[in-house]
Amino acid sequence: MPLLEILKSRAAEDPFNVVATVVFLLAILHTFMTARIGAIARRAPAGSVRAEVLHFLAEVEVVFGLWAVPLVVAFAWFRGWDLAKYYTNNTVNYTEALFVVVIMALASTRPIVALAESSLRRVAMLFGGKPAAWWVVIMVIGPILGSFITEPAAMTICALLLARQIYDLEPTERLKYGTLGLLFVNVSIGGTMTHFAAPPVLMVARPWDWGTPFMFDHFGWRAVLAIVVSTGLYFVYLRRDLEALAERPQVADLDRPDEDAGGELLPVPAWLTMVHVAFIVWTVVNAHYPVLFVAGFMFFLGFAKATAKYQASMELRTPLLVGFFLAGLVVHGGLQAWWIGPVLESLSRTPLFISAVVLTAFNDNALITYLATLVPDLSETLKIAVVGGAVTGGGLTVIANAPNPAGQALLSRFFNGTVSPGWLLAGALVPTLIAAFAFHFL
Repeated sequence: MPLLEILKSRAAEDPFNVVATVVFLLAILHTFMTARIGAIARRAPAGSVRAEVLHFLAEVEVVFGLWAVPLVVAFAWFRGWDLAKYYTNNTVNYTEALFVVVIMALASTRPIVALAESSLRRVAMLFGGKPAAWWVVIMVIGPILGSFITEPAAMTICALLLARQIYDLEPTERLKYGTLGLLFVNVSIGGTMTHFAAPPVLMVARPWDWGTPFMFDHFGWRAVLAIVVSTGLYFVYLRRDLEALAERPQVADLDRPDEDAGGELLPVPAWLTMVHVAFIVWTVVNAHYPVLFVAGFMFFLGFAKATAKYQASMELRTPLLVGFFLAGLVVHGGLQAWWIGPVLESLSRTPLFISAVVLTAFNDNALITYLATLVPDLSETLKIAVVGGAVTGGGLTVIANAPNPAGQALLSRFFNGTVSPGWLLAGALVPTLIAAFAFHFL
């Protein structure tokens, strides 16, 4: 049966399918409008109800959770409240959202950031230690580390270091968006050297029996090549912007006095850093078991309180907002299988690869690969094509890859609070094309 006929049949059989997709499209449209809403909010009287509501609507992280409300109401209207409750509580998997909250909180702690910064500083100093050297080291090594410490952790550390080493120096808009787009693409493909670090790979590794050797052979080395080439091209293009940053005073705020800690912070001892690393390892190893990694995080909060003299105050607002974003996204995404599944089934290798890239721009790429596991008798060639396309398109929008909201949330203050979707797309386009060539033609 032709694809269009299948979609018409499914829409006629259950009109809620169309309603769910319309609500999802409205949520996507809302994400593209957040910059404009934020600008309107800044013109409203400070402190007024109108200004506060508009600021709330301009937060990208709340969009999908907000639009989940009319979605659940529509679900209850068409299928009954019991089924709506069953879907949101039993069908939707929130493990990824919970994992991102925990790993973001752990990766942004003072000992971990200090460890990452000192490690990358040694490499950056080999090339002079200037902002340009920091930029190259962060953009290449950070995303590749995502294959071992998970993509959300890599995104968090890269964003924090970019904030300190690049964005705090007030770079040009071209450098801001070029860096953000390249970061999103590099992180999306940088986690493909192993089978446990990238969300879209996690969805298929077990059903398709893909291990780390398979991932490195089919994706990993291509990802490293694409990261190096893309970063090199962007470095040439942005070189003058980066060199200009060397003339500006460096902002050092890692060891700033912290009121919550009671004054000056003490230097971080090695044993404390190792304990923090152990908590991250526990979280990564148990990434599929939320009871275990959330329990570990509860222990960590107590440990952080006991060692407050060494810790900066823990900021949980950003991780929680990102988790809320992803939770809302999976609620919407789980109801899009009625049209994404048939689309994937109907395509050959090249159209499937291109479609996966495009669909990823409007969906979490982990959802795309998950739906691919539901397609019966999918050949190995098509499996590789859909995963390659999904990770390739992971930098095109904030919603395309689970770690992106983390990076956006940590860096949004440098973009007047809201990242422009259009400029982000422009910044990510060239590295996306390079990644596409690497995964599809090499």
